[in-house]
This record gives sequence, structure tokens and C-alpha cells, in this order.
Amino acid sequence: MRIKIIAALTTALALAWPATAQAHVSGHDHDSIRYASIKSCPIKGGGARPCGSWRLVMHSGARSTLPDAQTLALEADGSTNRYVPAPIAVSGNGRRVAYFTKKGRLAVRTLGGGVRLLAEDALPKRAQYEVTLVLSDDGARLAASPRGDKPAGARIFDTATGEQVGVLPPEATVAGFSGDGDELLATVQADESVTELVAYSETGEELNRTTPPQVIAANLPGALAADGRTAAILVAGAKALTVTYDMAGDQLGERRRVKLPAGHVHMLDWTGDHELTAHLLSEPGGKTRMTIVRIDTETGTVKLRDRYTILPDTFVFAACGG
Repeated sequence: MRIKIIAALTTALALAWPATAQAHVSGHDHDSIRYASIKSCPIKGGGARPCGSWRLVMHSGARSTLPDAQTLALEADGSTNRYVPAPIAVSGNGRRVAYFTKKGRLAVRTLGGGVRLLAEDALPKRAQYEVTLVLSDDGARLAASPRGDKPAGARIFDTATGEQVGVLPPEATVAGFSGDGDELLATVQADESVTELVAYSETGEELNRTTPPQVIAANLPGALAADGRTAAILVAGAKALTVTYDMAGDQLGERRRVKLPAGHVHMLDWTGDHELTAHLLSEPGGKTRMTIVRIDTETGTVKLRDRYTILPDTFVFAACGG
């Protein structure tokens, strides 16, 4: 079975976080979330649907649930869609998770802390499955993108205060946050099926816009560095390579051959001045496996950061980035 993937003052809502908080994983000072998963239940007559609570699987192997999180997506009129899960996102550092509560509020929970509820009117009315949530690597910013027949611009929120800090144009599709979380990379479909690559500040100001060369356009979405202008893509496969691209100068940078584990590119993030972190997804023996590697963009050196197998009863999951 092929598992589907979902690719963002404190209210004290109780959650039994795992007591095992000392698992030291590379890049994580304390235990943190590897991924969120929702269980798959069979449907009479065939097929499956999401069921149960969102589960958080930790780097230590411990598990917890999000009992206040909406499991099945609500339609715009408030009715429940029994076959589609509500959106969820995990920050790159695995310390924050964004989701809709059962009362329909957009929320961000901090591991070991409380929950920040966003305003009731934080987003225009949409079916929840038409909203995409993306958290920055440190979880400090959340991008919530209402799409559907009438797309609205992504709203950018400060997850500590719950305040909206910016809005992107409705035509912009968020690919992710920059390495430091202050900018966002997005794509825009221009005339004649041309894909433009655009960097925005967190307030929605356009910083750089370009029509990238084919090697970049064919391997989007990419990742944006902390400088707000350097994009990168990763080409997986037998002839894997990284390519950097200066959006401001419209100049291709270095191409580095890299030796990668098996899998296709699920996520790509800048995690250092010269470091990319890639999540590679594969399905050996019918299992769904995630392999995370760090790539030195100057030397092409690849180092394994983590590897895990998704719970076999998973209907859909959302992995941490970064």
C-alpha cells in the first residue's frame, strides 16, 4: 500500500507528551517529533479512510497523540468530510506542530509547552483540506495557504504571538521558508505555462522574481537560502546532483555530483550556509521509509542524519523538515 503524504497568549491544553525527552539525535538537543501520522481504517466494500487521532512519533521512538486536533477535514459549511484528513505541519526542528483544533481554530503547539490559538477569522472560509500549512525550520513562522476555486494569498503568522505578519499574492504557491525563516520561496504560473520563481519577505514584499533555467524549473520545489536570493534543487537518481541558482542575478551556480541513498526527493531545506538537508522517500518491500541526509554544497559530501520507517497502518503522514 502506498501511503499518502501531507506535504504551520498560550492556552494550556493538556497533552501527554512522552516522558522520554533525552534521546539525543543529530541536530536535536532534546527529543523531538519525527513525523505526524493518522491511522488508516478499512471501508466496508473496499478502500480506506483516515481515523483516530493524529499521532506524533518522536525521535526516541515514543508516541503521543493530539487529542484536540481535528482529524477529518471540515467542509467550508462546517460539515465533516469522512475521507480526507485535516491538514497538519511539523517544524523542521520537530518542536512545533500546526493544525486545526476540533473547534475549527488554527493552532500551533510547542513541544513541552502550550498551544497558541490564532484568531477565529485568521483565514478566509474554506474547506480545511484546501488549506496548506507550512512551518519554518524553527517553528517561529507559519504559512497558511487557502487554495480551492478562489485561491487566497498565504497568510504568514508569528507563532509566538499568533499575529499575522504578512500576506502573499493569491497567485503565489508557497514552496517553503528560507534557511533563517525570514523569507519564503514560492512559484507563480505566468503566461504560456511558464513557472516563475519568487522570493518574498515574511511581510509579503517581493524580493526576487525570475524565470529559472530548465534544470531548476524541472526540479521544483527547491529550497531558499537565508540570504533570500540563493535557491537550490536536488536531482535524485543514478546521476544525483545539487544545483544552486542566484535568483537576483539569474545565474546558475555550482553543480555538485552527490551519492544519495535510494528514494525520491520529498523535502529539501537549507540548514546552513553551505548545507542542504534532504528527505528521501522510498518503499522497500512495500514499507514506506524516510532517509534524511545532509549535503555539503561546496564539496558534495553526504552524511546520514536519520532513517526511519513510517507506521505500517498510516493513511497519511507529515514529516518534520530541516
